[in-house]
Amino acid sequence: MSSTKSAMKLIAVGLLGISLTACAGGQDGERRELFGGFFSSNQEASLETLTPEQIYRRAEAELETGDIDEAVRLFGEVERLYPYSEFAKRALIMSAFAYHADRDYENSRASAQRFLDFYPADEDAAYAQYLLAISFYDQIDQVGRDQGLTFQALQSLRTVIERYPDSEYAKSSILKFDLAFDHLAGKEMEIGRYYLKRGHYTAAINRFRVVVEEFQTTTHTPEALHRLVEAYLSLGLTDEAQTAGAILGFNYQSSPFYQDSFNLLKGRDLEPEARGTGWLRDIYRQVVRGDWL
Repeated sequence: MSSTKSAMKLIAVGLLGISLTACAGGQDGERRELFGGFFSSNQEASLETLTPEQIYRRAEAELETGDIDEAVRLFGEVERLYPYSEFAKRALIMSAFAYHADRDYENSRASAQRFLDFYPADEDAAYAQYLLAISFYDQIDQVGRDQGLTFQALQSLRTVIERYPDSEYAKSSILKFDLAFDHLAGKEMEIGRYYLKRGHYTAAINRFRVVVEEFQTTTHTPEALHRLVEAYLSLGLTDEAQTAGAILGFNYQSSPFYQDSFNLLKGRDLEPEARGTGWLRDIYRQVVRGDWL
């Protein structure tokens, strides 16, 4: 593991709330020692007199104490004063990390992307791509938020998974990808239920169809099938309602949505079975009979 990664992990622990007050008393002296005696008792010397490592270490210290703005400024100074140094490269990825810790997702993405542009083959490129992805992902925690962020998160997470499959970030990216995918299905369900409650059955069916056809692996599929039963029965389209019930019964018989659909169909003297020739019959043929051709 690189020293940059180690530093980020140590700082992350500090940002989660480890108290530093116990060492506060000797902090000034320690800093004077750390930065090679370039500090007077009241004023720091000009940054230009410090080495890139000294500025970088000072930025790390500021980050550990929670002064993210100052840390980011100092990481930027490393890049400005020593643009071709190893510490300039480290400072750039640490800036992305610091911005993300401060929930400044736009600047975190910008720093991460710059790192990827400048150092695409670096060992920390996987982490930069991961930071870029979760800067989108961490903004989609509510299903009602802008779904454009969800699509961007999915695209960026997929890049981590496909480009860095053996990295330590691949597993987390797969999990987040599945959750983001579920968010998209949830948005379709939210809109579909809105239409269904207001009697706009065709519009509702279009939303639930998207879930069944494009988001089959999500947790929303059983409800989508049940809502299709409701909507089709409301329109008098019994073949479609029965087919939706059959798919639901075959794949999700233990779901409470199946029992609800079964009761609705029984109330009309209908059975959950594949009927007709519509799109749901094609889904039934594929997922139940395994006939994809």
